[in-house]
Amino acid sequence: MSEKNVSLKWAFKNIMWPRRRMLFLGLLLIILSRAASLIIPYTSKTLLDEVVPNKDLALLQTIVIVVVIAIMIQSIGSFLLTRLLSVEAQYLISQLRVQVQKKVLSLPISFFDNTKSGALVSRIMTDVEGVRNLIGTGLVQLFGGTITALASLFILIKINALMTFFVLVPVAIFAVIALKAFGYIRPIFRVRGKINAEVTGRLTETLNGVRVIKGFNSEEQENKIFEEGAGKLFKNVKKSLTSTAIITSSSTLLLGISSAGIMAIGGYFMVEGTMTQGDFLAFTLYLSFMVAPIVQMSNIGSQLTEALAGLDRTQEIMNMSPENIEEDRPIHLKELKGDIQFKDVSFSYEENKEVLKNINFEAPAGSVTALVGSSGSGKSTIAGLAATFLNPNSGLITIDGEDITKVDLRSYRKNLGVVLQDDFLFEGTIRENIVFPRPDSTESELLEAVKGAYVNEFTDQFEDGLETVIGERGVKLSGGQRQRVSIARALLANPKVILLDEATSNLDTESESFIQKSLDKLMKNRTTFVIAHRLSTIRQADQILVIENGQIAERGTHDELIAEE
Repeated sequence: MSEKNVSLKWAFKNIMWPRRRMLFLGLLLIILSRAASLIIPYTSKTLLDEVVPNKDLALLQTIVIVVVIAIMIQSIGSFLLTRLLSVEAQYLISQLRVQVQKKVLSLPISFFDNTKSGALVSRIMTDVEGVRNLIGTGLVQLFGGTITALASLFILIKINALMTFFVLVPVAIFAVIALKAFGYIRPIFRVRGKINAEVTGRLTETLNGVRVIKGFNSEEQENKIFEEGAGKLFKNVKKSLTSTAIITSSSTLLLGISSAGIMAIGGYFMVEGTMTQGDFLAFTLYLSFMVAPIVQMSNIGSQLTEALAGLDRTQEIMNMSPENIEEDRPIHLKELKGDIQFKDVSFSYEENKEVLKNINFEAPAGSVTALVGSSGSGKSTIAGLAATFLNPNSGLITIDGEDITKVDLRSYRKNLGVVLQDDFLFEGTIRENIVFPRPDSTESELLEAVKGAYVNEFTDQFEDGLETVIGERGVKLSGGQRQRVSIARALLANPKVILLDEATSNLDTESESFIQKSLDKLMKNRTTFVIAHRLSTIRQADQILVIENGQIAERGTHDELIAEE
């Protein structure tokens, strides 16, 4: 099945069919509105052929009343159509954005490692916008226009079959050109979405890293990269505009030729007396009712093509496998102790490039395991495996004796806490960042976490205290202050398993003394993995694993390892 058919089928099944009643009602409204519009050409013929020659004022009055009613039906129908379908389309866009965002957050960490955040923002916010042309007035107008064109064609044949045939030839040529153009445009729209996501992604990175950019005087370099991206986007748009221009200009040319021919043929028939002026006027007006939807359909067709291209990209995300599949992870942990064991665990990010080789160790509940070693040795990978951010390529990791790859991630991660070297803080207040894992926590629980991480040591000096707004990624706080907020967040979460990745690396000596006390409290009776270089952080560890080249080179307590040297 082709990519196009897959998208159309998916769009019909998941978007249009569930809203079939509303779409059918919209179709009825547009048919009613278009039917009312067809009255005007008929009354125009009656005006010229009957009212004017016979000076029939009573019939004139009737015609005017009928026309006014027809116009009112058109206006009310148009309002209801927009109110019904356009609002539903915008609601659907918001719902799709929620679904895509929910799907994205269900994907494994590896997906985010290989995808720019700005590109994902574009996928969530922009790609779904095209559905307004499927549920909004676009698709209904396409069907309504087709019905109007067919009704007008029937009336035109009845008025003058020869003139109608003359019109159909250029219209048929235009239809062929339009279909070819739409087939050419759709891949362009797909590529545009990709380019737009790339440009948006880079722009997001640029804005987030503005301090680094200015610090290295690299504004010109970033400007050039963005200019190249904007240029690629322009070239793509230019391609689609060229195709659209071909459709528009060909419609103008072909329909213009048919109009000139109708004028000649109609003029000849009127001179010969085989066609009345009313018939000619009615034919011309009905012709516009037939042609206008066809031209309109070319515009709507372009919009639908863009919509389906966006939905192709949306469908790609929706078809991805989430990291927590219930059938694959049937084990729900109820009371977690925190016994973690690695048995012959190997892992590689790329094929044939092992980062970890046959790792074996046990981290009993409540113990502290320190991971030390040179950069790139595999320490963070071990921690990532313990946190279920990664899955082993071979071997077995167990939590309380259960295969961790079979454990429901929600039941495990609600008992997991992380404090990272460059921990992420959300834009907002200090309070909002600390209560993030437990929004329903009490004030006393919050204050206990604040004091435990010595956050109050600096918030007491702020005018707004815990309500202080810290800016995007916490830029208004120092590195040590951000780290203490992160530790307070972990304390409030009250996890059974803790991952500390260089948690004291950003701290000065004074801050470290505060943090070391809070970390001791945080690690107490919790299974803890510590990645650290500072001696003070690992001195009290129950076991220290020295990782080199993806293997455990040495193991033991601090004193045991010192004694071996």
